[in-house]
Amino acid sequence: MHEKGKFQRQDVLLVDGYNIIGAWPELAALKTEKLEDARDRLLDMLADYQSYAGLIVIVVFDAFRVPGAGAEYRYGKKLQVVYTRERETADEAIERLVGEWTSVRRHIYVATSDQVEQHVAFGRGALRVSARELRIEVKQSRVEIETVIKRDVQLKKNPLDGVLPEDVQRRLERMRRGLEEN
Repeated sequence: MHEKGKFQRQDVLLVDGYNIIGAWPELAALKTEKLEDARDRLLDMLADYQSYAGLIVIVVFDAFRVPGAGAEYRYGKKLQVVYTRERETADEAIERLVGEWTSVRRHIYVATSDQVEQHVAFGRGALRVSARELRIEVKQSRVEIETVIKRDVQLKKNPLDGVLPEDVQRRLERMRRGLEEN
């Protein structure tokens, strides 16, 4: 096991976005109010996790009923987001991506609680990660990140700490990471 958690550098984590949103209580609650907020929160959490774990993260959202060729873009600097093509489910896109990323030098993980998708992905050579397991990994990474930040802040005596409201500090941090424009 890697010292920072379950995954190794340059391993690939394919995430079934809507499945994870439905499985994590904090995101499911956001989804009932506004789906876009739940998606953004998931992407924020996974961007932080990706930076911490040093692996390739691809989040797949199902656009099965949406006309068009699908879309891919970067969220921040590294996180890759994929919206499926018309008439392609997230499960089908994940299966296709498993094939594209398979290599003897890396592991492919598929994060979903859909048992059928877990079995199909496993059959194609990927390793399974349940929504619960991923949530534990992401939360643990957040605790470790906060511990390092607190230690660094104590060492550097951040002059803005306690002066700026927390929401402004978070926005500045998002801007620093390239997740938000000025």
